[in-house]
Amino acid sequence: MRAKRSLGQNFLVKSHYSERIVASVRPQTDETIIEIGPGQGALTELLVASGARVVAIELDRELAPMLVREFAASANFRLIEADALEIDFCEIIAPAATARVVANLPYNISTPILQRLIQHRHCLSEMTLMLQREVVERIIAPPGGKECGYLSVFVQFYCEAEQLFDIPPGAFKPVPKVVSSVVRLKVRPQPAAEVRSEELLLELTKTLFAQRRKTIYNNLRAGAARLGLTDAAQINQMLSAAELDPQRRAETLSITELARLTNFLSDLTG
Repeated sequence: MRAKRSLGQNFLVKSHYSERIVASVRPQTDETIIEIGPGQGALTELLVASGARVVAIELDRELAPMLVREFAASANFRLIEADALEIDFCEIIAPAATARVVANLPYNISTPILQRLIQHRHCLSEMTLMLQREVVERIIAPPGGKECGYLSVFVQFYCEAEQLFDIPPGAFKPVPKVVSSVVRLKVRPQPAAEVRSEELLLELTKTLFAQRRKTIYNNLRAGAARLGLTDAAQINQMLSAAELDPQRRAETLSITELARLTNFLSDLTG
């Protein structure tokens, strides 16, 4: 089965890397595992063999019949032909209340799928994902690093992120031009900081990172309207109340500082 460039497919081949990924997941016989994009089944075979209930989501209509034939005899395997960007993850795992996710995500849509998974965090407790290494570096980047950005804040606000190991291009067919990395995201029982409005926090974070070379003050000035701010005096008042230097840049702010700024913004804009 040839990979489709339009779907961003790079199939993981059966090797010690697939075994290492599943070993890091440690699937249990009494749990449900969602696999996004099973491809040719390198991970699926090991997940099914573990005894866990595997719900696989595959968009490619040519791959689906092959997967059905391969695992038809396995009572703990279910295939859903659907787009992971549109599916309700909490619905497909019923009767289970929670599940964990394992996925080799296509590079071209990895960030949108990651965001959608986190949106379903009330029923997804953990995600073990293969992504382009540069994306993983952005996910785990601490404040102050050049890789720190909106994606870092978004993921770390809701999850504990741990980079596990790299996977070389040769572990895939066709061979990609980039190195992949495996990251484990554990959903936090509570977000990383207390904030009155999570939506406002994310909108503020987008605004502050809109132009990375600009200071937080200048980005707030540029995005004032979208945040409900009316003038520079409000921006200065908010930054002063949050005890933040207007000349700092967004990547230097911790999640706690962003949450504090969000709460003062909420007070100002009602």
